[in-house]
Amino acid sequence: MKKQLLLLVLLLSFGTVMAKNRKVKIITPYGTMIIRLYDQTPQHRDNFIKLVKSHFYDSTLFHRVINTFMIQGGDPESKHAQAGAMLGNGDVNYTIPAEFELDLYHIKGALAAARDNNPTKASSGCQFYIVQGKKWTDEQLDKLEQTRLGGRKIPVDQREHYKNIGGTPQLDQSYTIFGQVVKGMDVIDKIATQKTDAHDRPLTDVPMKIRLIHKFLFF
Repeated sequence: MKKQLLLLVLLLSFGTVMAKNRKVKIITPYGTMIIRLYDQTPQHRDNFIKLVKSHFYDSTLFHRVINTFMIQGGDPESKHAQAGAMLGNGDVNYTIPAEFELDLYHIKGALAAARDNNPTKASSGCQFYIVQGKKWTDEQLDKLEQTRLGGRKIPVDQREHYKNIGGTPQLDQSYTIFGQVVKGMDVIDKIATQKTDAHDRPLTDVPMKIRLIHKFLFF
């Protein structure tokens, strides 16, 4: 009886640990990115995991690519889309409430949810982007605080990251961040520098498939 109780406790503990620190891999023709999903944004995390498990993203494209800014994907209409077709309007029949966290910001490699101009800043149920961004100077960040951030001060540690690593601080607290690339950062640059058409769609398709990484933990 004691052994059975101990086994149950271990299984419950294992399940709790597995629910945290989830990672996915995005496989592209230019390499694979490993992304850690944040527990601070559980609705976005769980929705993304649900879609990944159903293979929703398989054969979708990075359909919008802007060098020094970001790479965007997840439009279901991009699957097997004709060359030159304008993409970006495909979605699912729901949105996700915004989950803004002050300690989650648009550093290079941030995974964030795309959205339209709805007043509550609710996220698309499926489209996402990954930040490439650029490196900023103190002078540029000062000006950004005054012109785009409504006087909101960028914390000192985030400033240092934007100066030394890069990102898109102008998007902070406007789009929900729910993950971070932890391996394969060079893949972002390879995709972001592809030649694009007038709608920012790469001239050569960049398809993806996304898989959940199952990491077994032992106590």
